Amino acid sequence: MEQQLVMQIGGIGAAVLLFAVLAWGILRAGKRRGRKNGALDQMEGHEFERFCAQLLRQHGFTEVEVTRGSGDFGVDVLAEKDGVTYAVQCKRYDAPVGVKAVQEACAGREYYDRMVGAVMTNQYFTQPAVEAAKRLKILLWDRGYMESMMEEE
Repeated sequence: MEQQLVMQIGGIGAAVLLFAVLAWGILRAGKRRGRKNGALDQMEGHEFERFCAQLLRQHGFTEVEVTRGSGDFGVDVLAEKDGVTYAVQCKRYDAPVGVKAVQEACAGREYYDRMVGAVMTNQYFTQPAVEAAKRLKILLWDRGYMESMMEEE
């Protein structure tokens, strides 16, 4: 009986130790991811645009060009992939991205005569923005999408 009790306590101790090690690993991975992705929130606008352009290059986009800034007609990055041309509006915001960014991407797609318009952001989109994007056929690349692209690097 005493030996059984010692074995049960030993088993519980091993389980607690295993749990502690797993929890430590998960927290550590979360902190690394947070540090890496937290940088998205610290960039200034032009830096974020250049970061987005580089991320697109790393994922097979070619002829990637950051537009000149003012007078860009709502597009920050022009790119091509597999024969499809893209006009991308980059938004580094502190809050959800609204309809205006979708409208800018649509206008920029038309101005630059590109096949696809997209909005790329460190945040997520408001429901009206999602609805507008569906109607205007604009791709929405939110924080989750960007993080998955960054993890594939």
